[in-house]
Amino acid sequence: MLEDTGERIIPSKMKPTNGMLLEHMARYYFAMPYARGRLLDIACGVGYGAQMTAKGKKREVGHVLGVDIDAEAITFAQKHYYHPQLSFQTGDALDENLPARIGTFDTIVSFETIEHVPDDHTFMKRMYALLRPGGTLVVSTPFGRGRDRPSNSPFHYHQLTLEEWKELLTDKAWPWQELQLYYQQGVAFERSARPGVHYPFGVAVCIKPEK
Repeated sequence: MLEDTGERIIPSKMKPTNGMLLEHMARYYFAMPYARGRLLDIACGVGYGAQMTAKGKKREVGHVLGVDIDAEAITFAQKHYYHPQLSFQTGDALDENLPARIGTFDTIVSFETIEHVPDDHTFMKRMYALLRPGGTLVVSTPFGRGRDRPSNSPFHYHQLTLEEWKELLTDKAWPWQELQLYYQQGVAFERSARPGVHYPFGVAVCIKPEK
């Protein structure tokens, strides 16, 4: 049986008004307009968001692939979140052979993943390699004390500061044709941060150059 660690989002085991659940689902709804072609949900967890996307964008998306490092989560996803345009498999976002194993994608979504990997630069390098020219990456992170500093969660290696998040996204190793930054508070997303307002999460929409 899949363990509810308190970190993992399992909608069937949570109240519909749970703030963490609402924040996570809001990110998938935010990403819907960008979904097209072959789509990857990397670090998909139990698969509810991948299924949401496959259902909600069935005309625009040919196939959704959900990948997670946790074999138990993938087994749960395969059992509970079936859709004819959706499949799941295990995989490590930092694996240098991942692009060869699963191919490339028109759209990639990866929510609340960066804090779970020891090397966020390697993560971004992999995402860039998995993204087709002209493709779109929608990625998020919680903000915190900074790289190489402990966070309040035992499941997180660290949580980037806003400045580190911007520096990571604008690294010349993965140039973007267009980059849009958003601030998330609850289920709301704002293009510009308002003075005095605390935004726990950042979301970025990154479009890879055609060539």
